[in-house]
Amino acid sequence: MIAKMEELLRLLAEDASGSELARAAGEDAVARDLALRIRAGIDASKKREAELSALVDVARELASARDPGGVLDTIVHRARTLLGADVAYLTLYDDARGDTYMRATDGSVSAAFQQVRLPLGAGLGGLVAKTYKPYWTADYPSDRRFRHTSSIDHAVGEEGLIAICGTPLVVDGAFVGVLFASNRTRRPFSQDEVSLLGSLAALAAVTIVQVRAAAETAAALDQLSAAHAGTEHAAAAHDRFAGIVLSGGDVDAIAAALAELLDVWVVLVDAVGNELAVAGDTRGAVVRWQESESGRLTRVGDCWVVAATAKGERLGALVIGGVDELSGADQRIVERAAVVTALVLLFRRQAAEQSQRAQADLLADVLSGAADPRTLTDRLRLLAPNRRHDRLVVAVCRGDQAAVRARLSAPLEDKLVLSGPYGGDLVLLFSRADAAAAARELAEVAKRTGATIGVTGPAAWGEPLVDSHRQAVRLVGTMLRLGRIGESATPDDLGVAGLVGAADVDVQAHVQHVLGAVLEYDAQRGTDLIGTLRAYFAAGQSPTRAATALHIHPNTVQQRLDRIGALLADGWQAPERALDIQVALRLHQAIKG
Repeated sequence: MIAKMEELLRLLAEDASGSELARAAGEDAVARDLALRIRAGIDASKKREAELSALVDVARELASARDPGGVLDTIVHRARTLLGADVAYLTLYDDARGDTYMRATDGSVSAAFQQVRLPLGAGLGGLVAKTYKPYWTADYPSDRRFRHTSSIDHAVGEEGLIAICGTPLVVDGAFVGVLFASNRTRRPFSQDEVSLLGSLAALAAVTIVQVRAAAETAAALDQLSAAHAGTEHAAAAHDRFAGIVLSGGDVDAIAAALAELLDVWVVLVDAVGNELAVAGDTRGAVVRWQESESGRLTRVGDCWVVAATAKGERLGALVIGGVDELSGADQRIVERAAVVTALVLLFRRQAAEQSQRAQADLLADVLSGAADPRTLTDRLRLLAPNRRHDRLVVAVCRGDQAAVRARLSAPLEDKLVLSGPYGGDLVLLFSRADAAAAARELAEVAKRTGATIGVTGPAAWGEPLVDSHRQAVRLVGTMLRLGRIGESATPDDLGVAGLVGAADVDVQAHVQHVLGAVLEYDAQRGTDLIGTLRAYFAAGQSPTRAATALHIHPNTVQQRLDRIGALLADGWQAPERALDIQVALRLHQAIKG
């Protein structure tokens, strides 16, 4: 029996097939069943790993795509390949007609199928488009759940499709289209296959919207070029700005290009005057911008100013200086740059808002504890691919949420994994190994914004993180009741109050937090300052009585107390700190036994 099991384990380690395992097990049904179950589990893990790797490859491929048609062809080809389907296809929503139309196919041979339109609610695809929910069937022609129409059934029949799975493409609640995988034979779709197609659809929807935005930007730039046809200099400027936008450049690149084209300095400010980008030599310049209210270039003192406006909203202003006069062609270049800048600022804000909404949705699912951890992990990898999330510190902020976000320093931003509103608070999840360090870094944010910030953790992904968040919420409530407004703290920072408000207490960690400096001093030098501290409080904080109890001179006690004060910092004898220290002394004594 043992020899047979060893042989089966060897075969498993060598990635043997199921038939090889069955032959090795022979007549032993229990061993054969166990080996085959292990083989199936290994195969399933490999399949999930391959699917995740494929999704990452798809994301990279889509991110580099610029042509809308090429993006759609890539999506349907990848869908067909990943699911091993006979045909994959994608329909897009036609807002003017209120239906969806076939836009891209892979594996299709029917001209009628490639031109079919699906009214909302009609057929499987129409039902997906109407409900924004995925639907699938192993036998579409005989499935009575769907409203069959002659045109759809004719196209599906001519293509010879039997099994169909469709999932919606939705971005920020806006319906984009439907992605399908189908087969010409009866085949049930597994939940894993539906989920995989849904993940691909989510990537596809975002990419389609981004490519459309880039195409709209290019179209807007082309319209500007036609409306302001001028010199070759203006045409070169147009090409330069278009290249910056289509390559993903930001406003600093636009400012730098404008400064170089016109040999001027350029300052871009936001709607309230904060600098967003500076190019060229502005030394000694007085930047004026408030007087500009339109999209036309205006002379303001020694500067030229033009507002960057989109959708009737002023998003900022371009200020030009270092030149006495601008020709008509140069003025049009500046105005064109302002329009392009407004578009980039608008897209950047929309992207930020979309990212914040996606983070807030994911954060809510994480902290509710109700969602599938594997799905959450996949979503987090897409949102924050370069951030570790195995152990996270939780910060719950109560106060001006916008001010807290604006005050986060670069080191904190670099470690921020997820953020968003939850339960009326702003919740920040940091990739940190030390809650105390995070609390210290957030202290300045709390002080400047007047927010109260409770920090707990680190906690592992899943239920421990949910519990850590609950503890942080309780901690913030305790801090507010104690009047600790404008502060950042961990449970240990609250002393006894923090212990009372905590669901679980790490006694050893709390003692180390309060008395660690004194304990380390004793350990390194062989002293007993802890004993002196205990005797001092037992004597009612009287050095004289403590000296009597310790059988030493009062001056010796005072010298030790001075050393303790240097280790624990000023204020250690104040009533609240003294109480925390006495509790920690009792806990330390209990630990030592």
